[in-house]
Amino acid sequence: MKFKFTNETRITPSGETIYRIEAIEDIPSRGVKVGDKGGFVGKSAQVTGDAWVYDNARVTDNTQVYGNAQVYGNAWVSGNARVYGKAHVSGNAQVYGDAHVSGKAKVYGYALVYGYARVYGNAQVYGYAWVSSKARVYGNAQVSDNAQVSGDISGAAP
Repeated sequence: MKFKFTNETRITPSGETIYRIEAIEDIPSRGVKVGDKGGFVGKSAQVTGDAWVYDNARVTDNTQVYGNAQVYGNAWVSGNARVYGKAHVSGNAQVYGDAHVSGKAKVYGYALVYGYARVYGNAQVYGYAWVSSKARVYGNAQVSDNAQVSGDISGAAP
């Protein structure tokens, strides 16, 4: 871990205490210097590699944010979600459940990605769009505005 937990806390609606993080190492690829404050991370969540959580973003529960991923703004990553590679989750977006956002994918605005959904490659999900269940959004695809993409949840687990 390249950060420590500070004494600044918040309580999530589920009752989890999350802590503002502070860098204990420089992360040049993220522009983070020792002493910079980040967002809020729960003690069960993992933020590793050169990943960073900025601003008032929250990473809670059993989530993993790793590689060169970034979570910022007021975004929230929760449940068993994974954000990795060079992925970005920002604005007021939420990624939760067992969803994965990876590659150079971006989820932002008020977008939701949840369930077993996967967003990867150079895909973007933004605006008030949501991607759920076992849906896959990849390549250079863009899901925006009020679009809804849902996959088949009746089959085997991913």
